[in-house]
Amino acid sequence: MGIGYKTSWLAVPGGDNEQVADALGLLSRVTMDWEAGTDAAYRRGVFVATPVDGWTLAHSRVHLTAGVVDYGPSLLAWLRSLGHQLGDLQFFHTDRIFENHAWARVEAGEVVRAYCYDGGVPLRLGEPTEIERQLGVGIRGMEEGHSSWGDAEWDDWYAAMPVERHVMAIAKAWGICPPEIPDAPPTGVGIYGFPPGTE
Repeated sequence: MGIGYKTSWLAVPGGDNEQVADALGLLSRVTMDWEAGTDAAYRRGVFVATPVDGWTLAHSRVHLTAGVVDYGPSLLAWLRSLGHQLGDLQFFHTDRIFENHAWARVEAGEVVRAYCYDGGVPLRLGEPTEIERQLGVGIRGMEEGHSSWGDAEWDDWYAAMPVERHVMAIAKAWGICPPEIPDAPPTGVGIYGFPPGTE
């Protein structure tokens, strides 16, 4: 199946899958190849793949962000915790069914950019990157006075909100876009497991 839509993933430059699995605290670990691991992580658990083009990818439809209760303060706390362990990383989430889309970049342990849309904008931190400006997304939040907006103002606002293709374009511009990984699975085995409390 691969890593693609309606899921969450981390992209960690360099490093290795053991390091990422340790940062996520994965328990009950087993080794799996790319096809089996990515397929399993769409149902439950987390799969940390062997590095692809210099990036270590970890993904899960359900459990990657275990313990994150919102896409605001708790997501930021989780990203900071990972950043302290991994240094640099990127986070992406997209779900077109619920129109919930998010992306974040951590550099040298600090969250330098984060944005989430879930019908509102619970998280907007840092300056939009060049690709976001090109796409016209990640720029607007819940502006003051929105409670008195008319239909035209709301239409303009919704037009500036991201959809899943924007998340993929940002991932590609920042380094690696999982759906563009060739169908031939990466060689080597990855690590499949469960964050604490999700076994």
